[in-house]
Amino acid sequence: MRQFKGLKGSRSMAVGKVKWFNNAKGFGFIVPEDGGDDIFAHYSTIQMEGYRSLKAGQEVKYDVQQGPKGLHAENIDFNGEPEQ
Repeated sequence: MRQFKGLKGSRSMAVGKVKWFNNAKGFGFIVPEDGGDDIFAHYSTIQMEGYRSLKAGQEVKYDVQQGPKGLHAENIDFNGEPEQ
């Protein structure tokens, strides 16, 4: 797992790429960089102002939480643009 240094110091966050994201429904899935099952991503956990959305191929970093139906991403953040 890569280490990211933020304003509040160092913390470990998972890294992955967006598999797909449905803007109309407000959710999608992330493929973890280190393998394993896809991670559920909900628009409400995307850390950005305005319209919250993700694009397929976009690299993201996130915290992983256990949800009622499996793992889900929290505090989703990103750097860069999706791959073409």
